[in-house]
Amino acid sequence: MPTLVQLRVFVAVVDRASFTDAAAALDVSQSAVSHAVAALEQEAGGRLVERATPVVTTALGARLLPHARAAIASADAFTAEHASARSAGTVRLAAVPTVCQGLMPALLRTWGDRLPLVHVRVFEGDDDELAEWLEGGIVDAAVLVDPDPAPDGARLVARDDFRAVVRTDHPLVDAGPIPLAELVDDGLLVSGGGCEAQVRRLHRTADLPFSPGQRVRELATMLRMVEEGIGVSVMPSLGGGLLPDGVVMAPLAPTLTRDLVLTGPTTRPWHPLVRSLVAATDEHPLDATSEAVPALAGR
Repeated sequence: MPTLVQLRVFVAVVDRASFTDAAAALDVSQSAVSHAVAALEQEAGGRLVERATPVVTTALGARLLPHARAAIASADAFTAEHASARSAGTVRLAAVPTVCQGLMPALLRTWGDRLPLVHVRVFEGDDDELAEWLEGGIVDAAVLVDPDPAPDGARLVARDDFRAVVRTDHPLVDAGPIPLAELVDDGLLVSGGGCEAQVRRLHRTADLPFSPGQRVRELATMLRMVEEGIGVSVMPSLGGGLLPDGVVMAPLAPTLTRDLVLTGPTTRPWHPLVRSLVAATDEHPLDATSEAVPALAGR
């Protein structure tokens, strides 16, 4: 029967693609890591990782990895139940970059005041990564964008809208809402961290083709390209704090709102401290769709 220690070592080796780095992260010897993986492979009936640089999973290892993650997450949740009465422990929470920038600081302050013994470790990821991380046990909770349906026990923490992201010298920056069609003509830039699914939906609403001029992974790269005049973009209003000098947000037509929902997983029991975070979160969500959030943030 595999042990929890063996599963933790296996996951650490895969995540760090290195026996040496896994040993350092777990504060054990490299020999101990090698022995744990070898023992787990004997239990599994085959090799789980290829001893290469970097270390990669075998086909068998790739099949068993999600189960190892889920077992570790469940064990951690079980242990945390002992501490839940005094609300102490660590919660791993994932969010997209705009939420990490525009909402997470306020949430962390709230949780720090109300749950001083709970440490929230934030993981920043793209839209298509969060649900996978959450269900796979990489994180305990996430702020998901427009989950459909929202899981039982989840809480709406904020709502914001999408806006044009242009240079301050854009000819339509002071002319009211900028038509999405104008941005298409200017050369649209998109990022995996910029809610591409919602931007696609905006194009369908406006009956426009979705054909970005550039697609990049990092929001910072996309914003730098806007700053250099390579193109324009669309972002949620909570991302206004990420804008570099010379780049602003302006109203967009049509626009779209998104709901940001704090939740645990749907396929396994919630970590008890996730329930504590939800309970400690204000019942009235932040509404960042109004002009209380400056239309020309960063100008």
